[in-house]
Amino acid sequence: MSGRVSRLARSMPFRLALGLVALFSVVSLLSLAASYFVTQRSFDQTMRADLRQDMAGFRAAPSAGALATLVEAEARETDPERLVLSYIAPNRRHFGNAVIGRDEDGYHIVSASGGNPKIKGRYLALTASLFGGQLTIARSRDEIDALGDVFTNILVLSLIPTILIALSGGLYLARRSARHVGQIGRTLDELTGGNLGARVGSTQGWSPDIVDIGQKLDEMARAQEASVTAMRQVSSDIAHDLKTPIQRVSVYLDEMSRKDLPQPEANELLGKAKAELGGIASVFRGLLQISQIETGSPRSRFSDVDLGALVQTFCEIYEPAVGEASQSLTCTVDGPEPAVVRGDRDLLGQVLANLIENALRHAGPGARIEISAGYVDGRPSLSVSDTGPGIPAAERDLVLRRLYRLDRSRTTPGNGLGLSLVASVIALHDAELALLGNDPGLRVEITFALPGRGDAVPPEQTPQGPGGA
Repeated sequence: MSGRVSRLARSMPFRLALGLVALFSVVSLLSLAASYFVTQRSFDQTMRADLRQDMAGFRAAPSAGALATLVEAEARETDPERLVLSYIAPNRRHFGNAVIGRDEDGYHIVSASGGNPKIKGRYLALTASLFGGQLTIARSRDEIDALGDVFTNILVLSLIPTILIALSGGLYLARRSARHVGQIGRTLDELTGGNLGARVGSTQGWSPDIVDIGQKLDEMARAQEASVTAMRQVSSDIAHDLKTPIQRVSVYLDEMSRKDLPQPEANELLGKAKAELGGIASVFRGLLQISQIETGSPRSRFSDVDLGALVQTFCEIYEPAVGEASQSLTCTVDGPEPAVVRGDRDLLGQVLANLIENALRHAGPGARIEISAGYVDGRPSLSVSDTGPGIPAAERDLVLRRLYRLDRSRTTPGNGLGLSLVASVIALHDAELALLGNDPGLRVEITFALPGRGDAVPPEQTPQGPGGA
């Protein structure tokens, strides 16, 4: 037995597999290291930008006394282990949540609370002279330092299992022809070289175990390619959609810091900056919520939801807003029995709210909005339609992407996450989402599976459309 294993280990296919694993490991480690340093640099740049933004906010104070009051107010609500605020006024009085001192061992941060304990950790600081005093803002680098643990976990959870799987595959491949091993090896070379579109391809005539390895390799490559593509798309969308509002915030704050503006004008600029920051925060909250939904965690809260009752509730909520927009709202609940599905009522309510608000925002004055709950082909359904301009057929799939917005919608409020959130919630509920024309306008139709019965038609009920029996 030992001689057989020894011969297997000396065989060319097995050595080739070992070489490919080593090459894959080196390239993956280099890629992971590069990703780590790029991410660390990005965090560092973001932190520096936050410090400059914080400093710009404090520069807006009109006097040393006002600045001291603002620092003190912020310090009471801020943990010095996360953010250090220290202002030494012209009279040498200190305001803030910590004191930055220096001795023969270097700089130290000491809490301003009782006992003055030293605060450990590394900080990134920015200091400026304001109104004859000195203001120092320092942010903890704990999040940046924690990146090492995150990337170590990625290494353990991705690279090491991949290496183990590849080694096991090498033992199998060693028993097959060099041609099959070479084909798989060439695919691995291309993947590790950055060609995420590489595939093993046809495995006709291969033994079942080699076919399985080839298919799993293709599945891994497709998953990695989809993950990288999605990450690049989201990163690109965020950079594209948030670049302008962040620049506007910077301009508003810069104007406030450089000019001696009257209070009304300063308040107006501050209000605009807050509005832009609110929009930026909304984008990140939306992305976080979509991410949480896509993990499937809300399934633990699923219960029976009456779609008809949900529709009636949201019709009552939005009826005043529809009237103010000079639009009309019609709600219909069809079917001889309630349309009940298994799901999260809050998330389904958010779906309705997003669709209604989209119609309010884009359909225009005089438009008719119709909401209905019932059955379509024996399956529970929800639909929201309007008589607005609708969405071109070529863009109906695109609007479900994160941060995608139609050209005509870029001047209206919104962050391009509404329909993406709708799509994520619908996928979580294993339902089907269709964007259809309404001649004129848009009709959004959501079709659910029957609770516990798949697509079966309810007993003693024939299939019917949303208009009723």
